[in-house]
Amino acid sequence: MPSILAVLSAGIIVKDVLAQHVPAAAQIIDQKTFNVLEFVPPPAEANDSTVFVWPGVTQESLTAKPFHIYDDEFYDVIGPNPSLTLIATSDTDPIFHEAVTWHAPKDEVFFVQNAGAPAAGTGLNKSSIIQKISLADAEKVRNGTLQAAPVTIVNTSNPQVINPNGGTNYKGNIIFAGEGQGDDITSALYVMNPEPPYNTTTLINNYFGRQFNSLNDLVVNPNNGEVYFTDTLYGFLQDFRPPPGLRNQVYRYNFHTGAIRVVADDFTLPNGITFSPDGHHAYVTDTGIALGFYGRNLSSPASVYQFDVSQDGTWGNRKTFAYVASFIPDGVHTDSVGRVYAGCGDGVHVWNPSGKLIGKIYTGTTAANFQFAGEGRMVITGQTKLFYATLAAKGAPVQ
Repeated sequence: MPSILAVLSAGIIVKDVLAQHVPAAAQIIDQKTFNVLEFVPPPAEANDSTVFVWPGVTQESLTAKPFHIYDDEFYDVIGPNPSLTLIATSDTDPIFHEAVTWHAPKDEVFFVQNAGAPAAGTGLNKSSIIQKISLADAEKVRNGTLQAAPVTIVNTSNPQVINPNGGTNYKGNIIFAGEGQGDDITSALYVMNPEPPYNTTTLINNYFGRQFNSLNDLVVNPNNGEVYFTDTLYGFLQDFRPPPGLRNQVYRYNFHTGAIRVVADDFTLPNGITFSPDGHHAYVTDTGIALGFYGRNLSSPASVYQFDVSQDGTWGNRKTFAYVASFIPDGVHTDSVGRVYAGCGDGVHVWNPSGKLIGKIYTGTTAANFQFAGEGRMVITGQTKLFYATLAAKGAPVQ
């Protein structure tokens, strides 16, 4: 039997070895250090809108090493040498917002402006814009050979994509969820060619003659090839769409038959949507806590819900997968092995398939959305900041 001294020595050696293998841009977060605080502020002072800085850390120390390890499983996500680079900024206009979509043939990433933000001058005055960057430029910024990645505005026409919010790949094209504008320009799904002249087609714009409220996000099911999409109230809550005429729901659309069906409801504000790589689980974020121009309801959901997906594409067995303590879980995606990622108030949170928080890509600011760009790359939209991450994980296959 080994002596106590030998066991302790071995433990110290193991601990030292593990510490030496923490990547330079990462840090270990020990939740025991903040499970009991000397003073816990009331909700008016500490809530979803505040960044949690616990004793022993600062905002500077949290952002200096932005890959936060909550569990050893996160090492498989970040690999030995992850990086997070700020590649573009905007003064006040939140041009880096939603619909982050990677177009592999050109190695470009598309994203869209926040349609409802006052700083954008959008809403009823004009439609928000689609933009793109080259990942070659992003890599140059990371390597220090370029100061900032140029952002190109994509002009669509015939028809114009009105107030796009969600985006997903589909057979070489991009499908955007357009929120609509005013009473007469209804919310719709648009198919766009991601290469010049960026020609578009309206896929659907009504549910049996009734306007959708404000289509938000969408994803293609890897098994049946149908597109599933969320309808919510943010156009109304940001004052550029009329009061709702339908429930806040998740729909599915069949490209062959044109059939539209409801698959889930009972949400406050359904937002992001994705599937596991095998298509057996669906994930929907509910951002009911955030009411646009009407403030916040701190007792409403800031949650990710998981559903089982049947062979026929229907959903069941809804359960709470995660609740986010930092603002809301907005965009949601899975990687190639089924880990779940969501853009939250302080960065991208990462859970294993059972719902355990294993780490964060900490931006220190709202990460509205993000997307994998193949293997080992990710683009994160932070409203007025655009980030480029390199890591070990890779995204689920592009549809």
